[in-house]
Amino acid sequence: MYESITYEDILERMLNRIPDTYDKREGSIIYNALAPAAVELQNMYIQLDVTLNEAFADTASREYLVKRAAERGLEPYPATYSIVQGEFTPSSVEIPIGARFSCSTLNYMVNEKINAGTYKLQCESTGEQGNIPFGDLIPINYIDGLETAKITEVLIPGEDEESVEDLRKRYFNSFDQQAFGGNIADYQQKTNALDGVGACKVYPVWNGGGTVKLIILDAEYNTPSSELVKTVQNAIDPSEQGTGLGLAPIGHIVTVEGATSEKINIQTVFTFNKGYQLESALPSLQAAIDQYLKELRETWQNENGLIVRISQIESRLLDCNEIVDIQDTKINGAAKNLTLSDTQVPVRGTINGK
Repeated sequence: MYESITYEDILERMLNRIPDTYDKREGSIIYNALAPAAVELQNMYIQLDVTLNEAFADTASREYLVKRAAERGLEPYPATYSIVQGEFTPSSVEIPIGARFSCSTLNYMVNEKINAGTYKLQCESTGEQGNIPFGDLIPINYIDGLETAKITEVLIPGEDEESVEDLRKRYFNSFDQQAFGGNIADYQQKTNALDGVGACKVYPVWNGGGTVKLIILDAEYNTPSSELVKTVQNAIDPSEQGTGLGLAPIGHIVTVEGATSEKINIQTVFTFNKGYQLESALPSLQAAIDQYLKELRETWQNENGLIVRISQIESRLLDCNEIVDIQDTKINGAAKNLTLSDTQVPVRGTINGK
């Protein structure tokens, strides 16, 4: 707003107020007296501009956006710890609760036994970095009789602290949908706030009066593990359903399920850059498709059914340096866009090309 008010403009206005009968040239006493004041006034206008931006949620920095969101009863979601499944051999070895293991640069602690040889481990570091789907575990302290230890699955993904833009979006959404008393907005807000949940769809009265179904994705917008579904079910409406022991209002019988995955198999005809073929280009092609499908999954909560588009697939693949041209693209054997149901999300399958 104040970008046009510069030091030069301020100094010129100040000098114009001095009669021309006085020496106002650069280096004169009057000029030297006014110039420092013009600098300070320019700095004041710069700070006024900053203050104006911080006063509104759409331009506020994180510090002041958090203060603005607090007026709506909103706080940024904190970073969370991932929970993974570890398998140990021989299964007869008892792994102590609290035993610590390292995997790459991260440490994990055993916090629960699932069954013989299978345990839950919590990452000691917060955030998405702990979402390691597989890897060898090395015991930090010696465990007698232990032969192998591996991470085999992410049960509850860890999440990074909520970003500025995600918090800003949630702040503005709070004006569009008032979360209250078990309405759709209330269920979405409370479910998405649970550790490991990335998105939620609410189906009211799905099986008669008082029944509610929640379909969820995990924090990485993938089909959730059965462990995450169970955790969310217990938080929202545990075993004595409808009694108000969870987050659901009294009288609401809530069923929690995970969205289902639909594999996207791509068949096309590639023209490769010199020195490339399908095998060498495949990692880049897979990364491009993974990014596109994740962007789709991130919109799943607000869509009735996702559409995987051939044009988008071809565009993303053409962005890869290894590809010159692409044609005759098919999704799951058909040369047309693929429309998914409202409970399905797309995941990459195979990429085949000539």
